[in-house]
Amino acid sequence: MEKKPTPKTGIARIWSAFFYTQKGLRHAMAHEAAFRQEAVLVGIVSLIIIFLPLSLIWKGLLFFATTLVLIVELLNSAIEAVVDLASPEFHELAGRAKDMGSAAVFICFFLAGVLWLMAIVSII
Repeated sequence: MEKKPTPKTGIARIWSAFFYTQKGLRHAMAHEAAFRQEAVLVGIVSLIIIFLPLSLIWKGLLFFATTLVLIVELLNSAIEAVVDLASPEFHELAGRAKDMGSAAVFICFFLAGVLWLMAIVSII
């Protein structure tokens, strides 16, 4: 088992946090198929947002809702990793935690879908 690193403070903490973030994103891209798929989708949709004839507020809402899917997917993946570590065998509570994380991702997709539908209807 690895030794826990000594906590950093000030600028060193911020600098380290930046690299931990990069490590987390690389891990998600390498090991989480759902995150990879959603990242591609967010990239495509972000390009579409630029060219849509919508107000800056609408574009911001669409970008926020779409990016929120990635954020919640990262949290869901973190929950799943901790649950798998703590409970390698099946346990009802472990399954419940994973299902609720998945439900959070679904709700974010639903939110993004509703906003996209409203934006498209406002253009027509």
